[in-house]
Formats: sequence, structure tokens, C-alpha cells
Amino acid sequence: FADTSRLLGSRRPGYGTLQPDPSHMAQVSPLLQEVSGYQSRPWRVLLCHVGSVLTAGLLLLLFHWKPSLEVQAKCRPCALGQADWVIIRDRFGQCFTTRVLLEPLGEGSLEQHPGARPEDRRSSIAIGVSDEEESRDTIRLQEKEEKNILRYYLFQGMRYVWLERRQLFCKVSVLDEGWTCADLHLSQPGLDQQDHTTRRKIYGPNLIEVPVKSYTRLLVEEVLNPFYIFQVFSIVLWVCDAYYYYAACIFLISTISLGLSLYETRKQSTTLQTMARMSVGVRVRRPGGEETVVSSVELVPGDCISIPRDGMLVPCDAALLTGECLVNESMLTGESVPVMKTPLPAGAQAAAAVYSPEEHRRHTLFCGTHVIQAKSYVGGEVLAVVTRTGFCTAKGDLIGSILYPKPVSFKFYKDAVKFVLFLAVLAFVGTLYSILILVRNQVPVGQIVLRALDLVTVIVPPALPAAMTVGTIYAQNRLKRQGIFCISPPRINLCGKIRLVCFDKTGTLTEEGLDVWGVVPLENSRFLPIVHEPRCLPAGPLLYALATCHSLAPLRAQLVGDPVDLKMLESTGWRLETMEEEEEEGELPAFQQFGMKVLAVVKPPPEEEQPRDRKHQSPLGILRRFPFSSSFQRMSVLVKLPGEAPAHVYVKGAPEMVASLCRKETVPLDFSQMLRHYTTDGFRVLGLACKALGAVATFEEALQLPRDSVESSLSFLGFLVMKNVLKPESAPVIQLLRNANIRPVMVTGDNMLTAMNVARSCRMVEPQERVIFVTASPPGHDKPAALRFLLAEHSQGEEQPEGLEQRDGSSPPPQPCHFALNGKSFQVVCEHFADLLPKILLRATVFARMLPEQKTQLVCSLQELNYCVGMCGDGANDCGALRAADVGVSLSEAEASVASPFTSRVANIECVPRVIR
Repeated sequence: FADTSRLLGSRRPGYGTLQPDPSHMAQVSPLLQEVSGYQSRPWRVLLCHVGSVLTAGLLLLLFHWKPSLEVQAKCRPCALGQADWVIIRDRFGQCFTTRVLLEPLGEGSLEQHPGARPEDRRSSIAIGVSDEEESRDTIRLQEKEEKNILRYYLFQGMRYVWLERRQLFCKVSVLDEGWTCADLHLSQPGLDQQDHTTRRKIYGPNLIEVPVKSYTRLLVEEVLNPFYIFQVFSIVLWVCDAYYYYAACIFLISTISLGLSLYETRKQSTTLQTMARMSVGVRVRRPGGEETVVSSVELVPGDCISIPRDGMLVPCDAALLTGECLVNESMLTGESVPVMKTPLPAGAQAAAAVYSPEEHRRHTLFCGTHVIQAKSYVGGEVLAVVTRTGFCTAKGDLIGSILYPKPVSFKFYKDAVKFVLFLAVLAFVGTLYSILILVRNQVPVGQIVLRALDLVTVIVPPALPAAMTVGTIYAQNRLKRQGIFCISPPRINLCGKIRLVCFDKTGTLTEEGLDVWGVVPLENSRFLPIVHEPRCLPAGPLLYALATCHSLAPLRAQLVGDPVDLKMLESTGWRLETMEEEEEEGELPAFQQFGMKVLAVVKPPPEEEQPRDRKHQSPLGILRRFPFSSSFQRMSVLVKLPGEAPAHVYVKGAPEMVASLCRKETVPLDFSQMLRHYTTDGFRVLGLACKALGAVATFEEALQLPRDSVESSLSFLGFLVMKNVLKPESAPVIQLLRNANIRPVMVTGDNMLTAMNVARSCRMVEPQERVIFVTASPPGHDKPAALRFLLAEHSQGEEQPEGLEQRDGSSPPPQPCHFALNGKSFQVVCEHFADLLPKILLRATVFARMLPEQKTQLVCSLQELNYCVGMCGDGANDCGALRAADVGVSLSEAEASVASPFTSRVANIECVPRVIR
């Protein structure tokens, strides 16, 4: 369910209370559409019990099939604030019921922001409801029998609490929103025991509980399915009519089918429970400097935890406050490369920003990930503050998407139901006719009943559910033998309906590893010929940028990190060492010559390995890292040279982004032409830039520098050119899909021209087929949003006569062609040209520079066009799209990735046609 904060935060003071409407329903969020309150009435409950007895249990069976009818029968509608039960109707039209629970709270208080100073905390019982704090999204506790009562209900693992002032039940995570980075930094002292106890009662235990039903309960629920009830009826009828062998065969088939279904269901639930269950010991800070070891189950948002140096399994979502952590996030993302996490910004400007787990993901430790190693900056400990617990965490969100997926609605099931209903009508007509004929022939009443009912079982196939279950399980096992694992069996029936497949590029269509092709340096703002051996570069900013601008970290005498960073550092011949390694080797003077603490030292290669005319002796000290982010499309480092007071910043990222941060006079005039020269040949190109900062006296001072000011007014250094090789299996599979009239689409975060080269290489775009770039610009000060279509061979940047705008009544060219657009244009089209979006998507083949959320949005937009969409990817950037697609296939070495319904252990796209078959 979407967070309710947008709804609550949009309320103006004085307009915050939502009165229940006459139907006693409240709109809660776009996904949780409405919640209705009901209050129990004893006389209604008694009547329902009497009705169940009089109908021989048929009323109970009806209540089992439609739980909402039971609540409506036993309760009367009421305001949500007084409800004992709620009926929840989601956007898919599904109804759920759950009981409202009450939690007595002792004396205590809770501030919304965990970093609030102790002297500012109120001692009142109410939680954030004073008139002066009208704008805060907090809870008021009802007083009942002189006790504080918290009203809440649990739905799909999530806890929803009652907000008295809002007159709504909202996700408990609403209380965590609005925290700034400064608030989180203020939480380092930790929570006192009273605050912790109150929060524990409100947030509940830090558990992701996966219900595992017993075989008995599963059997009862399955047998009470209408199809199986009809099957039992049929078997009893056949036995009465002496059809012993036929009845025995159907009974045997149904029993085997039911047993296999129950076994697979419980096995998957048990596997998921094992994966979700987590309870570890965690060191928690308390005011006064004391630390206590508690179970992770007891953690609440606002707790300050200490990360051990040798790492730990992260039991919650937490914002990193001090130190660095090397984290393996493969459990959540399928990405095998460890990620470097850095502290939450502490500068005045950055600290005022509202904390967001997505925007600050490089500073966030996610639940379920594994911290491989932690390293403190200036002595002390590596600290993090808990921000989310339980199902509100990233892992909880993934487990929830598996436990409670969106309903799979496709034509086969609808047609099957229509078919059975049609047969039922035929059976009814046939029964009436047979009764009439048998009565005329004076057949005994017992025989008439048997013959009439037998006709129903002949026309309506009772073995249909058993056959469908056996077929699905067989298909799942057949996929498993081919190295493809499925955690959502109902999706198997969708695979044959796929009409469009989206592919990631790097690691999916092309090889994961990139080789350094060379470096294109500058001299007097002009490009020089490419240098294929970076280690031959002279000492200077370009070489230093290659040696230091990365997020690599040594782990057990081996460097780990992004493959691009590994190849880049390897090409220079320089070596990365951390302070701990230096201390072990007794080489502290290397750090002393920088005049301050540094995170790591990059040393030049031994003299015998250096070119004769290029001798490098001075090491480089890395002061701080600003990690790579998809939204920023770049990363940067602060570097100190021995004996120099000023620090230097080196930036690496998408060429267009890096160039936009540079001073215009440092960017060559032929920048676009040179970039196009390499990208059209299929190379991956990164831009490099640098800037000299003022004197940085201490390590702490470097930590306070804001990223915006550091990454501005840069000097452009040149290009890093890397070779991306197409996987040999890609082209045949793409051709196979096209021959089957299944559209292949590329969705990548890479450069447009590089993506186009790969699209042509894998035959996604044939050599004779035309490509048209769709470029959309957002509205400016005096200009409306514009949409243009440019032929690929003419798209050098100048405007073409083909430029079209929506308001002129123009439409895309009628000739067969492929559209290609980048993430920014896609966003503008979605926002300002929504009526043209379907026409563009019907012809679009290449999407470049796409952010992770844009990939997900694209998949959803294609689904709205009635496409059954497949998605194939391998990295963290593909998780959202893999989960949103009808059929998501993750290329991962893990046996089962929670990121997608299907996981292939063979890391190439040959698995896609196998899944479809």
C-alpha cells in the first residue's frame, strides 16, 4: 500500500479532520481505496449462529467464501473511531476483513522526530496533538477508563494506527516521515527506556512474520473451495450409482493433486518464513553513553545501534550516521557487487533535507542486507539510527509483495469461468429435460434423482481443478530442471500470453564485465588522441581521477566493488590500501605525510612496473567519498596530495551530466561529436572532471562539505572509454522472439547512442529499419512543453523540419520505424503528452538513461495498453520493474531471488523463450 503521508501532509491547518461520510467509509490511499467501520452487536451474532444451525452449516460456508458478508451480518456500520471490525476494499475490488485491536499504553510520550532534545519532549499522554503542532502527523491516544488506549489493526503484515485528528487509520510508518537528516543526527544519544517502551507498543515487534498454516488447515481451506465441494458431491453420487472404478480414479487423481498442491504451498511458505525470520543481538545506545545488547525484535524507530567492525546482518532499515560500511545487498536486489555506504550528510544545508530511504539509499542500511565490514572515521564507533522496522522495511516490502501479490487477472481464467457457467446452464436444461422424460417413462424417483444429477457431473468436468493444479506443478518442476526457479506458480499461466519483453542492457544483453579501451585526455580544452594504456599517462589530474574516483574497498586482501571501478583502477596499476592495512604493515608514515586522517591511500605501482619516462612516487589520500547515485548519475571523491594544503575533488559519471557541472570554457567545442564517435561504436563512455578546493585543515572539515558546492564549477578532464561486449546468446534469442511476434524492448540507464549500437548488434533494430529519436522538453518560463521527432541520421542536435508539437494536431510518422527516447523525454511525455504516450509506446524500442523508477513506470504504462509484459534484468536498478511486470525473470546465481517471480541461474536471456514455452 502507498504511504498515506501524501494525503495527510496535503491537509491545510483547519482542514485536517476528515468526517466520516454517510456510508461510514474513509478514503485512505490510492491503493487502499476505502475502509468501512463496523461495530459488533450480540443479537446479530446470535441470529447468525441460529441461521448456521438451521441451514446445516451452509451459512458458515457462505461466510467462509465471503468474509465481508459475515461482518456485515454480525455488525452494524459505525464511524471508524468506534469500529470493532473494518472491511477494506482495495483498488482491485477485493474485500478483506480484520479486527480492530486495542493496546493499553502506560505513562509515556512519543515525539515524531527521534532527534528531539530530551528537554523538548513533553510529559503529556497525548502524542503530538497540541494546537501549536497542528501540522504534525502524529497520534492522539484515546482515554478509556483512565488508561491510554491505542487503536490499530493489522492488515497484510502492516500495522495501521488510528489518528484521532485525521479520523483515519494510517500506516504506522507515517510517524517516521518528515524527519530531516539533522533530526536523525540528533538521535545519536539514543532513546530512554520510557520512550522505547512507548514506541515498542505503538510500532510493535520488529518482525516480518510469514504465516505458515498447518496441513490440516490448508486441507480444510482447499476442500471448501467450490470446485472441490462439487468434486466431493460428484464422487458420492457416482458411488451411489455404482460407478466405483470411475469414482476411485477421480478420487485418486484429486487426492494426488491436492497433496502436491498442499506440499508445494507449505514448502514455499516455510522457505519464505526461513528467509524472512531474523533475530540477532544488537548493541543499542541509551542516554548517558551506556550500551546494552538487545534482541533485534525489540528495536524501534529512533534507536541508535552500533555496527560491529566485522559486520552484521541488518535487522531493520537504518540511516548511517558515522563511519563507512561495505554492504552485500544481493538478498534484496540480486546485485552480487558489494555497495559502499557512507554517512548521512551533516552539513547545514544537506542536514535540512527531509530524509528519504530512496533518495538517501547510499546512506541507508536496508533490512536483510549483510554488512561485510564497517569502518569508523575518527575513532569511536560506526553508528546508525533505526528508521523502519517490520513490514515497513525494504525487506518487509519485498516479502509482502510475495505474500500478497496483486491479483493475476488474465483471459484464461475468465474464459474458464464463463465456460463452466455455460456448461452449468446446459446441465440445468438437460436435467429438466431428462426429469421430464424419466417421469413420463414412470422411472422410480430414486433413479430419476441419480440420472438427473449424474447428467450435471457429466457436463461440468469435476476433475478440472485437479488437472490445472497438476499442470502448473509439472511446469514448475520442468522449469526447475532447466535452472529456472519460480516463487509464484500462478504466473506460469501468464508466460504464454507474453507479447512484449523488456530487457536491461548491461549484464543482460551484454557481458557484465567491461574492459578499459582507453582514455581520451585534453590539452588546452582540445581532445588528444586516445591513450589505450592509462598507466602511461603523466602524473596529473586525469591519472589521479582514474586512481581515486571509485568506491572500491579491500576485503580479505581482495578488492571488491563495481566491476567498472575495478577495471579502471587496474588499468592504472595503482594500489588501494586502507588505514587498517597500513597499521598492520607498520607503514604509518604514509598517513602522517598527509597531515590528517584519510579513509584510504592509493599508492603508485612499484618503480619496476612503471614506464621509464613516467615515475610516480607520491601516494594519494582519499578524504571522503560521495557515492554514485542513479538520480545524480555521478560520483566524486575528495583527495589530498602529500604536502599540499588544498584538497582536490575528482568526479566521474555520465558525460552529459559531468559536462553540465563543468565551466563552459573547459569543455571542448567538439564534445558532442567526440562522445558520439565512441558511443555509436558501442563503447561505454564516462566523463571525468576535477576541481581544486580551498585548504582543508582537518578530516572532520572534509566531512562537513556539502556535495552541491563540491561538485560545481569543475574542469573537464576527458573521457574514459570502456568496451561492452554483446553476449553470444542475445542476438539469436531476440530474433527468435521477433519471429514469434513478441516485441523486444531495451530499457537501460546507459547512453542513448551506446544503447542504439547494442540494439542494432543484437538485431532488435534491423540494419534497414529507421530509428526516430523522440525528444521532449518540459515547459519553460514562456514556452510550453515541446515534442519533436528526429530521424537518427539527422539528430546532430539541430532542429529538423520533422519537429512536431502536440498542439499543432501532428502525429508520429506513419512509416514503419522504431522510436527511441531517454528517461527525461519519457517523463515529459508522461506528464505533458499523455494522449500521445500510447502511440509512442506502440513503436518505441529503445529507452536510454532510464532511472529505476522510470523503468517501473514504463512497465506499468505498457500494461495499461493491454500488453502482457515480461521483464528480464540482473541488477539492483531492475528490481522495481521485475516486480511490476506480469512475468519478471531475474538473471542471478541465487536459487531464488525475491526480486522477481522467476530466477534463472544461467545468466543469459536464453531463459526467456524457455519460460514462454
